[in-house]
Amino acid sequence: MRILHTADWHFGKTLEGRDRIAEQRQFVDELIALCAAEQVDLVLMAGDVYQTVNPSAQAEELFYRALDGLSAGGARGVVVIAGNHDNADRIAAARPLADKLGITLMGLPKDELAPTPVIKGQVCRVRAGVGFVELAIPGCSERAVIAAVPYPSEARLNEVLGRTLDERELQESYNRRIQSFFHALSEQFREDTVNLAMSHVYVRGGLESDSEVQIQIGGAYAVEPDSFPARAQYVALGHLHRPQGVALAGMPMRYAGSPLAYSFSEAGQTKSVVIVDAVPGKPVEWREVPLRSGKPLVRWRATEGVNQVLQWVEQGRDANAWIDLEVHVQTGLQLEEIHRLREVHAGFVHIRPVLPVAVKSLTDDSSDSIQTRSIAEHFSRFFEEKHGVSPDDALVELFLEMVAEVETDADLADLDESSVDKVSGEETA
Repeated sequence: MRILHTADWHFGKTLEGRDRIAEQRQFVDELIALCAAEQVDLVLMAGDVYQTVNPSAQAEELFYRALDGLSAGGARGVVVIAGNHDNADRIAAARPLADKLGITLMGLPKDELAPTPVIKGQVCRVRAGVGFVELAIPGCSERAVIAAVPYPSEARLNEVLGRTLDERELQESYNRRIQSFFHALSEQFREDTVNLAMSHVYVRGGLESDSEVQIQIGGAYAVEPDSFPARAQYVALGHLHRPQGVALAGMPMRYAGSPLAYSFSEAGQTKSVVIVDAVPGKPVEWREVPLRSGKPLVRWRATEGVNQVLQWVEQGRDANAWIDLEVHVQTGLQLEEIHRLREVHAGFVHIRPVLPVAVKSLTDDSSDSIQTRSIAEHFSRFFEEKHGVSPDDALVELFLEMVAEVETDADLADLDESSVDKVSGEETA
């Protein structure tokens, strides 16, 4: 049996307001083509179909198009679980239609599924119950038993897992509950089936990125690797956007990662899915398959100023990318210059001018210690401390326009809270 593991699609997610639905459509087309080329028998989607619990019509349409293409008219198995970004009921709402194509949709950890009718040439759920399904797939002599726990918060479990605020006790209680879930589900595993587990959780030791919304409170929702069933041949995980394995796991346990880079902390990452070959009673073989869809996220650091940026654009550098630009200047950037940069390359997401301003180091007690910092960064940090939120791009650009009017570096060093308050007042007005 050949299995494809994917996760964290986040349909509808933008990049600082930039629409990415076209890139997400490109990924869906690539994934469907990959399943056909690799002759995949079963697709596991480990949560976070959408970016929000109330997705747009475009995002929902894309999800249903993905299900239709991946199921290949019912000949290929598809199992989808809800993540922390998803509305569990919305994920399960299409079940009456999905069941007819052998597609399994699981919203809540305690969802009870039922077997489906046997139709020649189509996937059939021969057994099912709370948190598990057994699938018969056309062309496969083996059946798959999948133990699945969609995003298991206390609210979705409808349980109080701890009566204390002590983080260690909360963590132990949460681990025991997840472990008990999988222990009960693993009783459905058999020697003659391909035995798989899947969930949308944070497993301790995983590497996070900025585009993930935390699902653990401190360490309380961090699950230990040994919480998963030892009899599982492969554990398919969702939540972390960096493709990675889980250390200290007793079996292959992996995060597929997101199909697109969703923050600049993921710049340079190769996005992928996992292909798993499995037979009953034997260790699986797995491999990562890189994805080509979507625009890459890159960082530019133009130490020679705006002309260097214009030269790179003229050379065609990263023509089809989203760019985080840091440009070193002597007297600030005029608003017209910022508009010009955005006109010559539509991919600039952030434009951060860096001026040679001497400031006291935050890490060195010596009064002579200085470091060069971005004026925009100083403003953003101060604004966030004062107002509790980060300033948007328009407010930062307004502040930089004011800075550009200051004639000397000494004057820049003397900018005080009144400058920030003035800009904040204009923004509020």
